[in-house]
Amino acid sequence: MRSLAIVADGGARIALRVFEPAGAERGSVVIGGAMGVRQDYYAPFAQWLAGQGWRVTTFDYRGSGDSRPDTPGGGLRGYRADLFDWARDYEAAIDHAHAALPERPLYLLGHSLGAQLPGLLRNPHKVKGLLSVAAGSGYWRENAPKLKRMVPYFWYLLVPLATRLFGYFPGRQLRKVGDLPKGVMLQWRRWCLNPRYSVGAEGEHARLAYARVRYPVLALSITDDELMTRQGTESLFKLYENASCELHDLAPADCSVRRIGHFGAFRSEHQAVLWPRLQQWLASGLVAQETA
Repeated sequence: MRSLAIVADGGARIALRVFEPAGAERGSVVIGGAMGVRQDYYAPFAQWLAGQGWRVTTFDYRGSGDSRPDTPGGGLRGYRADLFDWARDYEAAIDHAHAALPERPLYLLGHSLGAQLPGLLRNPHKVKGLLSVAAGSGYWRENAPKLKRMVPYFWYLLVPLATRLFGYFPGRQLRKVGDLPKGVMLQWRRWCLNPRYSVGAEGEHARLAYARVRYPVLALSITDDELMTRQGTESLFKLYENASCELHDLAPADCSVRRIGHFGAFRSEHQAVLWPRLQQWLASGLVAQETA
């Protein structure tokens, strides 16, 4: 594994990690992380996937993880960033990975937010496909029941008050999501309160951006996901109106485990069954297999 930094639009320094296979490279995989989840979390899976012949890139969005500002303590008060900026960070990681293996296919593996932002990328021509894990539109009425009950408190009280007081969202102190730039959190709030999520909140230019995606998408809806629902997953991929999308339910029993949940797919306990299945989907070009 190599750690390095690249510069994205706006001059933001983006921390990357590259996991390279020992032998011939089958292609590139860029892992787009979930909201508030550091790239560290995906390291065991990325290392394992590199062992299967893939060149894997992980990264932290600006203002998070190792891409926090170069100030004492990496403070976020007053730090300017929104979800469009995070899409630019995603693009920079894709550009770097594509330049390293321009003749090999490049796939995105998007976890939650990491499967939402590809609709806003300006370089979809460099991508051969998207494997989505535990991603949905985020629209609050399509959240899982327990999460939906928290929405009025979270979006209408906690988020506006906390971001106003601190100048960013202090998620680590509140034990919710993680520390996030103010612009990211307030834009995400608008998305989650709109029935058409990002496209509804941002308008026609966002719809056209999603419409430019024409690579295949294979989406996994986790049946015991505590945050997302199958309805939310269906709504998200309706936004990719010109892409060929397949949606599959994935239950813990399919992987011989008791639980997967929203965050579990990348834990090492799934190395024996689920990880090989994810790799097989990538190797097949995101064409569904009979055993899946």
